[in-house]
Amino acid sequence: MTPDAARELLLFHSGAHPDVHDPRWKQGFLGMLRPYRGLHEENFHSVMACLRALADDLQGDVVDRGAVGALWGICHFGRAWGTWPGGMLRGNNLITDEDVSRLESWIEQISYSTFCVLDGAIDEAFDGYDRGV
Repeated sequence: MTPDAARELLLFHSGAHPDVHDPRWKQGFLGMLRPYRGLHEENFHSVMACLRALADDLQGDVVDRGAVGALWGICHFGRAWGTWPGGMLRGNNLITDEDVSRLESWIEQISYSTFCVLDGAIDEAFDGYDRGV
C-alpha cells in the first residue's frame, strides 16, 4: 500500500474523509460502530496496514496532521462509542462484553503502535501485532 493510499483509507476508517457517499466511509473502523453492525476484524488489520505504510513518513519532525488525526480519532471515538460504560454502544446494551474486550484490544494495539511509530520505534510498534499478541 502506498502512503497516499494509506492516508486516504485512514480518513475513511476515521469518518473524516469528505466523500461521505463512498461505501468505505460506512464500512470503515468507526463506520462499523455507528450504527453498530458488529465488529469486522478486517478493519483492525486495515488500520494497522495503513499505519505500517505510513511509518516512515511519520518519523520526521513534520508529520501528516490528517493521518495522525485519523489515528487519534479512531482510538478516541472507538473507546467513547464502543468501550466506555456510558458510551453509545454499552450504554444502550448494543455490544456484548466479548466484543467490548475485542474492540478495546484492537484500540490498545493501534494506540500503542501509533505511539511507537511517532517515537521512532518502528520495530517495537508492530512486534506484538505481528506475533498476534
